Amino acid sequence: MATPTRGRPRSFDRDEALDKAVRLFWTRGYEATSIGDLTAALGIGAPSLYAAFGDKAKLFAEVVQTFATRYGGFIPRALEEEPTATAAVRRMLREAAVEYTRPECPHGCLVMSAGLNTTSAEVADMLRGLRNHNIEVFTGHIQADIDAGLLPADADARSLARYVGTVLQGMSQASRDGATAAELTTVAEMALASWPSWPASH
Repeated sequence: MATPTRGRPRSFDRDEALDKAVRLFWTRGYEATSIGDLTAALGIGAPSLYAAFGDKAKLFAEVVQTFATRYGGFIPRALEEEPTATAAVRRMLREAAVEYTRPECPHGCLVMSAGLNTTSAEVADMLRGLRNHNIEVFTGHIQADIDAGLLPADADARSLARYVGTVLQGMSQASRDGATAAELTTVAEMALASWPSWPASH
């Protein structure tokens, strides 16, 4: 009699399983997602889960990277493709209204919401670090515009970067609370209306 094989089933598709994990953590957050939830969603046993991804924290770290690549790329794309920080911010906020409310995906941003109420300092620190890294990147782009004379010399790059991060975070939470793409687009336009610019006579 053949001995049953242990570990991952033959049909196991790691990328597909990882995407399911992304969506589960995105919907429920880190703290509320149990190993039982993960094995049920992924259709594998706990030994297979640990063999493929390690423990829950290691899986979540991979989930965050996968989310950034597959679902959160509109922010780095805007920064890379737009010629100025102002254009990038305009694009980011407008696209966030659509990205955060896609009907085929959980709403909001995983990096902004998945760590809420977590008791894991490791997870909280990782997500906080990612958000603060974004602020540093925004600051650099905005300061470059100030130095190039594209924004007023007295503009505060750090405060503007924090402003953009705060608006994005608020839009993310609002989408999870039921805000529509149209409502978030209005929010984006209101935020953009306060962006510094040269007087018309400049």
